[in-house]
Amino acid sequence: MTTTTYENAIRIGSTTYRLAATAGPGLTVELTGTDPSGALVAEGALRLPAEAGPRLGKLLGQVLDALGRLSTTPPGSPGNRPANANQPWPPELDDALRAEWLAAEEGSPSADLIRTVARRLERSPTSIRSRLAKVGCDPDVPGRALSGGGAEVFGVQGPDQGRVRGKPDSGREGVG
Repeated sequence: MTTTTYENAIRIGSTTYRLAATAGPGLTVELTGTDPSGALVAEGALRLPAEAGPRLGKLLGQVLDALGRLSTTPPGSPGNRPANANQPWPPELDDALRAEWLAAEEGSPSADLIRTVARRLERSPTSIRSRLAKVGCDPDVPGRALSGGGAEVFGVQGPDQGRVRGKPDSGREGVG
């Protein structure tokens, strides 16, 4: 009877995993994981009837894939949110955001600038884009204030949003 062995290795993070599968009268699968110093951090072995190998291999792959998905944090979950997500926007932060946006050169890619500001303020790009309109900046054009028509489109009160009192449809003038 012929014995065949398949061996492979993969590095995940700092751990190197080695797999050896031997097919003879039965099927043996051995897995080890070692850290950079060579210390054993994972090990396991399966002994199976040879004819069950393909179907059990598929089942094992499905189970490991499902477990991997359970152990990772899905997008939008608390572990993936920026540190300041859902935190209030103090007036000084609004003023700083407005000043930075209006100081930017027109023609700069807005998406790049929004991502940069979002990383620095530990907020999401979506929250920065939304806040730009609320502080009277055109979120599509760095360096440009939001026009009255743009304020209507974004449903905000206009370029002086941070200082306007009353609701947009109240007919009251802004108080500066």
